[in-house]
Amino acid sequence: MAAETATSTPDALLRIAVRIAREAAATARRMRAGAITDVRTKSTDTDVVTAADRAVERQVVAALAAERPGEGVLGEEYGDTTAAAAGPVRWILDPIDGTVNYLYGLPLYAVSLAAEVDGVVVAGVVHNAATGEEWTATRGGGAWRDGRRLAGSARTSLDQTLLGTGFGYDPARRAHQGAVVAALLNRVRDIRRLGAASLDLCLAAEGSLDAYFEKGLNAWDHAAGGLVAAEAGLRVSGLDGAPAGPDMLVAAPPAIFGALHDALVELDAAGGP
Repeated sequence: MAAETATSTPDALLRIAVRIAREAAATARRMRAGAITDVRTKSTDTDVVTAADRAVERQVVAALAAERPGEGVLGEEYGDTTAAAAGPVRWILDPIDGTVNYLYGLPLYAVSLAAEVDGVVVAGVVHNAATGEEWTATRGGGAWRDGRRLAGSARTSLDQTLLGTGFGYDPARRAHQGAVVAALLNRVRDIRRLGAASLDLCLAAEGSLDAYFEKGLNAWDHAAGGLVAAEAGLRVSGLDGAPAGPDMLVAAPPAIFGALHDALVELDAAGGP
């Protein structure tokens, strides 16, 4: 363990991330019945956080502090400890991505944990806590699920694309996003909204979705899943050459990316509140 703790290779960081994410997922499953009775809201009345979100984040932060002392953690619930950290590694955590699904018992909620070295995500795991499904990736080492290397969708035309997306919690933003989706609906095969960005990205990586886009994502929403998608061969970026970020994230195979990108630009998908 000491040798692994001392190194920051993508493979070593991934091994740590996988083990900690699995333990965190077990906690989320175990806590669900009680945790959903302690629900609070954040940005709006529909943006919820449960006791389990907070407990899982504390567990992961403590596990990382024990295994990788002094490294920073950017977590959804408790913020960024990077300022007090030393060294090039930062961990990016969403303790329960898909909290509304968790609240309602829908089997689409995940622990997402990524390792970033000098500002570049090099390893990531997304673990569906409800089902045990797990996706992993290292930079330059490919994306994997259950020993199978992922290569994304073979779809080549936008009109045959099964497209994933998501919506923000602010009502004005939702109205804008709804108008974009309405305009896109007749240009694609169909649209899915599953409620967990990390899982959307992993499903696009394995081809269960052909492509995915969303405005308003934070780093913890897409750090691990975005690496999985990119390592599966998808192009993951914002619009007009911008990096993926809060303004827009698009993940699509190269054959689809251009048409989807242009449609999103035309429809001002990155605009609105």
